[in-house]
Order: sequence, then C-alpha cells, then structure tokens
Amino acid sequence: MILDGTLVLPDRLAPGRIAFDGTIHSVESGSAASGPTRYILPGFIDTHVHGGDGADTMEGVAAIARLARFHMAHGTTTILPTTITRPWPDVMEALRAVAEVQRTGLPDGPTIHGAHLEGPFVSPHRLGAQPPFAIAPDPDHVAQALATGVVRVVTLAPELDHAETAIAAFAAAGVRVSIGHTVASFEQTEQAICRICVAGGTVGATHLFNAMGGIEGRRPGPATALMCSDAGHAELIFDMHHVHPASFRLAHRLMGERLLFVTDAMRGAGLGDGPSQLGGQQVTIRDGIARLPDGTLAGSVLTLDGALRNALAAGTSLVDAAKLVSHNAARYLGLTDRGALVPGMRADFVVMGSDFTVQEVWVEGQRRT
Repeated sequence: MILDGTLVLPDRLAPGRIAFDGTIHSVESGSAASGPTRYILPGFIDTHVHGGDGADTMEGVAAIARLARFHMAHGTTTILPTTITRPWPDVMEALRAVAEVQRTGLPDGPTIHGAHLEGPFVSPHRLGAQPPFAIAPDPDHVAQALATGVVRVVTLAPELDHAETAIAAFAAAGVRVSIGHTVASFEQTEQAICRICVAGGTVGATHLFNAMGGIEGRRPGPATALMCSDAGHAELIFDMHHVHPASFRLAHRLMGERLLFVTDAMRGAGLGDGPSQLGGQQVTIRDGIARLPDGTLAGSVLTLDGALRNALAAGTSLVDAAKLVSHNAARYLGLTDRGALVPGMRADFVVMGSDFTVQEVWVEGQRRT
C-alpha cells in the first residue's frame, strides 16, 4: 500500500509517500503529491477518555466499543478507556469489560491498549466532577485492580493512606502512576515523584492544572512540582475551557515531549448541546462545555483532532502539535512501535485535509474510515 501527501515527520514537514502493510516499510520525502493538499500524521493516542457518542466506559463491552469507534473517526488509533469514581464493584466490572474488549479486539476500531483507572483512589476534597465514592488505595483493592491485567495508567492522590505501598505495587506492575485529583502540596508531590522513580515507575499527571490547585508565589502546588521534574509526564485537556492557551504554552515550553493531549471526553462528546450524564450525575452541555449543576466542569466533549486544531490556533507548529496527540503519549506508555512516521513502526495513520479535519484513519495498515 502507498499513501502520499505532506508527511508530518518527527522533525519536519515534507511532501512524500509511505509504503506499508501492517508496518511502515519506507518513507520517501521530496516527491510532491498530486491533487489537493493533505497531511499524513501518525495515529493519535488517547490515554484518558471516558466516553463519546452516548456511550461510557462504565457501561460495559458494547459501550466501550462504541466510544472507541467514535474517537477513531476523529483520528484516535490507540485508546485507553477510562473509569470514573464509582462503588468498587462497578469499577471492577468496568475494568473486566475493558479487558474483554482488549482480548477480543475491535476489527473495525482502534487498538484498546488497556484501561486508565481514574478513581476511586482520589482525594474526596478534590473530586472535580468525580462522584463521591473515593477510597484509599489499600493493598487489597490495588491487588484486585492489578489482577485484571488491564490497568496501564492509574490516577492516584499521593496524600492518601496507603499511597506509598500502592505506588510501589503499581510501579512494579508497569502501571504509569499519574498524580491527580489531589490536595497534595508541592513537597508531597515531589516526594511522590521520587517514590515512583525509586520504584522503577513512570510518573504522570492527570489533566495538568485541573483538580490539583493553582500555582501561587508561596504555594507552588503539584503542577509546579510536575512541570519542574525531568521525570514527569503530564496530560492536558486542551479544549480551550479547561486550560488557558497561555498555561498550555508554559507547560509545553517546560515539558516539551513529556506533555500529551488527552480528551477526558464524556458520553456527550459528538452529540451536541443538551442534557447528559457523567458517573450517574446530571450534566448539561452548552456551547461545547459540559458542566455539573453547580457549574463544575464535567469532563469534556473534546476529540483529539479538535485538540490538534486548538494547538495550531495557539501558535504551535504542526510537527509539535502532532507529537502532542501521538508521539508523546506513545513515549509515556512505553509504546516504541507507534507514534511516528518511521520505517518499522505500526502503520497507524491519520490523513487530514488542508483544514485539518480527518479524511482517513488507518490502523495497522487497514483503513478504518
């Protein structure tokens, strides 16, 4: 198979063509493509997504398949369906459902890499839009979650009881430990980062700036600790509502390829304005913003192609914007076989028009849309 167009390579844009089957065989730059301008990017990777197209991870196998296919149509070729803070049996049921979809695969969908366990190991004082079912990460609950074999990222508030032993257990299992939904101080966050690193783990941050307090002169908070750490990666929801463009530019300047875009999308993504739900809570979507009745932001209705367009509008180069939705997440997850248009990588592609809307999506060399 051959695709030609403007290639978004790791270091530049170049007209050219890619030869591939399930993997990329060759990348030839320099030959101008015929026809209208189109861009070929590596497939997008979303490490934090609750739902879309009316479906939610917590609702089981069929819903996970539906939301995954919805986000694939917007360029996502690798996805981590994400739980929410609910009673523990509900969380375990959702993890088992993700494991089932991962085992069987989605022939007409993206790759299900695993699950992001966001909740219930979060602070009851910094729930954001999470329902009030937070619990401490005691050894029994951690062991049950790990036994599913599907958790790839866990959100953890480091100030909780049992957090130190939970960090060690998750890190030993290769799970990325993402600091978030926390009231931890700068110092507590630094200590947690050190513990994750000593345990051989990978440090993450769940939706940087959101549900972790702000940055003040005498109280720098978790965001400062995470951005200043050379070991830390961080998600960012760039829907232009959760994070101001200036805050994005600051994080990007400090973190570079350690910053990755996520959608944090909820079931209402793709459905337009109107009533919806998140974790059993009533949500209203108005002007593309999802809120609880008290005004709290309730996830987003973002897709990764939208996040890429927002980055371009904020002055980011296309090369860097592509990394924010692909390469950087692959690097965070340790997926060395995807995230760049390089020979030997998986043939995961997003073909976009001159207006950066998605025209085609390819997963492992198979056209999906």
